[in-house]
Amino acid sequence: MKKRETKLWLKLKSQKSKIIWTRIENSAAHGTPDVLGYNENHIFFTVELKVKWSEKISFSPHQIAFHFTHPKRTFILVEEQQKVPGPSAIKLYEGTAVHALVGGAHPPHVACGLSACCLWLEKLK
Repeated sequence: MKKRETKLWLKLKSQKSKIIWTRIENSAAHGTPDVLGYNENHIFFTVELKVKWSEKISFSPHQIAFHFTHPKRTFILVEEQQKVPGPSAIKLYEGTAVHALVGGAHPPHVACGLSACCLWLEKLK
């Protein structure tokens, strides 16, 4: 995981939630998301962590392929770098939004703000 995404990971794991987080460090299966989550409803899901510095978000072809071939319970957590950080700087997207995010579009997000993102993932069934 890149250094900027490591900072996002630290924010995520320090956020109070009912999710068990496991950081995935995998060099064998390229494109595997950064984090595996498990909620109280016994649901596993993956989260790709991205830090957005410009209009477009950079994904490897393997990451795009992963989200395309795994359309259920895959998510992308994006932190937008702003001059004045605010609660809306972090947004959660479904993995199926990967193509729109790569193209610089603004697809609908499922939650906004780190606590709201975690709460949304806690309620997955």
